[in-house]
Amino acid sequence: MKRDTLVALRIAALTLVVTGILYPLAVTGLAELVFPWQANGSLLYDDKGTLIGSELIGQPFTWPGYLHGRPSAAGADGYDGAASSGSNLGPTSDVLRARVAGAAAALRAEDGLSAAPPAPVPADLVTASGSGLDPHVSPEGALVQVDRIARARGVTPERVRAIIESNIEGRDFGFMGAPRVNVLLVNLALDRTFGRPAR
Repeated sequence: MKRDTLVALRIAALTLVVTGILYPLAVTGLAELVFPWQANGSLLYDDKGTLIGSELIGQPFTWPGYLHGRPSAAGADGYDGAASSGSNLGPTSDVLRARVAGAAAALRAEDGLSAAPPAPVPADLVTASGSGLDPHVSPEGALVQVDRIARARGVTPERVRAIIESNIEGRDFGFMGAPRVNVLLVNLALDRTFGRPAR
């Protein structure tokens, strides 16, 4: 019994060292070597070197001259990277139905979409993602915002549309996932092209 216990303890210690220390160090080191930008969080900085955010984590953009992302259920006020989660509300939830209806009405009003008959609203603009931090919207969700952004920035819709269309990311490896638009990258491109808005 004592011998079996010692063998079990040695195996547990070896497993702990290999899987808890050596393997993570090896994977982290390889990632730093091969993909340093991604391994460090895909962080984006402005021209002055100030950290703006990560290409991988959604942020709240509320000014009319910016592309708006998906709603967030992460944390009390949303977009909390330390509280990543979805709303966990199911398709039969009255709370979810009311939340989506309210978000759709607000989107129609803000983006000038027809209320009667109701214009279709891209689902990703009124529903939170599973993480609550999705940095992307669908191309349809981005393009429906073109007129609002153009009005707020005092430019033609065609110029805004061109920026959004040039930032559409295709499917990974040509077949995985769906086409998408990174909200932060588009907003940075808008600022580079038209200047940062005065608030």
